[in-house]
Amino acid sequence: MSLQPLIDEFIDIVGRQYVLTEMKKTEYYRSGFRSGKGKALAVVFPGSLIEQWRILKAAVQSNCIIIMQAAKTGLTEGSAPSGDDYDREVVVINIMRINSLHLLENGKQIISLPGVSLHQLEKTLKSVNRAPHSVIGSSSIGATVVGGIANNSGGALVKRGPAYTELALFGQVNKAGELELVNHLGIEGLGNTPEEILTNVENGNFDTSNIVHSQAMASDKDYEQRVRDVDADTPSRYNADSRRLFEASGCAGKLAVFAVRVDTHPVPKREQIFYIGCNDHAQLTKIRRDMLSQFTHLPEMGEYMHRDIFNLAETYGKDVFLSINHFGTARLPKFFAIKAKIETLLKRIPFVSHDLPDIALYWLSKLFPQHLPKRMCEFRDNYQHHLILKMSDGGIEEAQDYLEHNWSKSSDGSYFICSDEEGKKALLHRFAAAGAAIRYETIHSRDVEDILALDIALRRNDIDWVEELPQDIKNELVVALYYGHFMCNVFHQDYIFKKGADTKKIKQKMLEILTQKGAKYPAEHNVGHLYEAEESLQEFYHSLDPTNTFNPGIGMMSKYKRNCNCC
Repeated sequence: MSLQPLIDEFIDIVGRQYVLTEMKKTEYYRSGFRSGKGKALAVVFPGSLIEQWRILKAAVQSNCIIIMQAAKTGLTEGSAPSGDDYDREVVVINIMRINSLHLLENGKQIISLPGVSLHQLEKTLKSVNRAPHSVIGSSSIGATVVGGIANNSGGALVKRGPAYTELALFGQVNKAGELELVNHLGIEGLGNTPEEILTNVENGNFDTSNIVHSQAMASDKDYEQRVRDVDADTPSRYNADSRRLFEASGCAGKLAVFAVRVDTHPVPKREQIFYIGCNDHAQLTKIRRDMLSQFTHLPEMGEYMHRDIFNLAETYGKDVFLSINHFGTARLPKFFAIKAKIETLLKRIPFVSHDLPDIALYWLSKLFPQHLPKRMCEFRDNYQHHLILKMSDGGIEEAQDYLEHNWSKSSDGSYFICSDEEGKKALLHRFAAAGAAIRYETIHSRDVEDILALDIALRRNDIDWVEELPQDIKNELVVALYYGHFMCNVFHQDYIFKKGADTKKIKQKMLEILTQKGAKYPAEHNVGHLYEAEESLQEFYHSLDPTNTFNPGIGMMSKYKRNCNCC
């Protein structure tokens, strides 16, 4: 059957310039942020919620697979097609043009349309002295509010838990294969038809009297209590946690989300960063347990870095550090997008490496002098375990008193109170660590087989967080890198393997070891096409998308259509 009528319908809805069908033009949108690539009939860019709805209707009526895509910053290949073995044509709907947001009740809550970035939200909230769920991290590369909700993104902030809401407006394909609009935003008087509801939400055609205040949560209000329970035998947060799977929250693209209503957070009056170093990891374990169980004020952040990732990020994350330090985060999302498109273009040029931008940035950064504060470098020389602790308001004195009494007498650990400049650079260095392994692989591609990147949630009562790998795995490694969100017991573990290593076999063995420990994975990057979804998560996806229309294949599930009239 000719698919040209469907393409023509897309063009009628959004305009010719917003429908891409040529393989060269769609390649960037058919590829993952780090890895993964697949086929697509078209990539469509609606400019309004009405256009998004009409594109969805046309694709559903034509029996197409639909992949909802935002900033394409996911690290597990979940926001792009994967392979060429789908049983139906694939349509990618990129919603980044739909980026309106509305402040509710002086910014205590917001309604975010699907293309609103975390950076855009953070900038808007500054005017009312409020803060979003996440700051520096995925926010700096353009990630969206809705993308965070859809993937239970965790973030670095101890008090806030995974991105979560029970208040959303979304499209869903029911068991009969029909597209339905589900309005659970908790706002009355938006209209009776999908077109009326979508138009009024996008334009903010409602007032405070229409807002319903119910028991439905717009953030994870239970997380502080959960993370304080340091003796619990389960992780504090992870992607497959059934307590935080609800409609749009954790949907991983199995719904077409039009809007979410989420809480914002007060901005502290004062903040202070403490830099802590030691060689005995048990000392940091004691800090985590004491602060979470005994302190009146929880930390804002508690970011861990091992000496090895400190050193690697110092060299291979330097350009990212310098970019943010000198130019700020405002331009960074656009920079990452342009860089990715240049890399896609370079792939088409024979004998030219698509990694040329990364290689150039690496060598350019070497022309700059040492960028890290002297005291941080001294701690790197003396200690292998590093903790960047941010406290706010009353927690500052609480932490200072604790550290003075418990660490000033320590023979194998120390701390210092950061100046504003040192604190800023400590957090930037931690952020730069996230991409350092990838850069290392790029520069040393002849010696590196692959990188295995895991994000792991350990049990809250697990004190054995320093990994001891079997010798046969160690023999295959260039280096293992450990960093993460220490207070949440969530770790990012990047393994750089020597040339010739069987990384698929090693990954399976490592995941089995983690499962035996009671760990959960992934912790905050979602399953995408790289992890197998747990049975409970598969059931959740089936309930949201009974015909397997949206993002089929994630969690290593089937890509084929299900006929749920006979299930």
